Amino acid sequence: MQSITIKGSKRENVGKKATKALRNADKVPCVLYGDGEPVHFSVDEAILKPIVYTPKIYMTHIDLGEGKEYETILHKLQFHPVTDKILHIDFYQLREGKELTLNVPIRILGDAVGVKNGGTFMFTRRKISITSIPKNIPDFIKVNIEALDVGGSFSIGDLEDMDGLITEDSDDTVICRIAAPMTEIVEEVEEDVLADGEEGEEGAEGEEGEAAEGAEKEGDTPKE
Repeated sequence: MQSITIKGSKRENVGKKATKALRNADKVPCVLYGDGEPVHFSVDEAILKPIVYTPKIYMTHIDLGEGKEYETILHKLQFHPVTDKILHIDFYQLREGKELTLNVPIRILGDAVGVKNGGTFMFTRRKISITSIPKNIPDFIKVNIEALDVGGSFSIGDLEDMDGLITEDSDDTVICRIAAPMTEIVEEVEEDVLADGEEGEEGAEGEEGEAAEGAEKEGDTPKE
């Protein structure tokens, strides 16, 4: 997990008026949770963009001055519903040897042979929940799909390099798959429909034949 340092200023007044003033000055109110009382501080919005607008996971070193420094990880974000401006951020303080759970993104590697054969790549699980100590949690989980053919799939149980990492997802949870071309699916459906129709026609002809044969026999029977 990569690390980044941001500098902030501790907040003494956390009322609505003070919070609004911070936002008008392009600063973001933040709260650090961990052991003890929460720490309220603010950070320039521009400084936060590298850890907000990215799929990567960063260990964030927060420097509030006067020797107050914290190793943290971004926990929750709040955006304005119209402007998408960052309104608030919660950070979680990291402790040596203490496990945490994060949603780690999946990175797809290679070109699937199934796509070259006309199949469609379906990316159904873009992140997985990982629990471990911070230093062991990777920036992303690699999934190599080069050998994946049409009809094939890659599941959680197929992941490698998971030593020291725990996930609550079941092994059969599909991360990605190669779907068959639509033309093949249409052809299979048409074949099934035709097969059903032919069987019905044969059945009808058989019943008509038996009925005709029965009528002939009745006609040949002499009347008394």
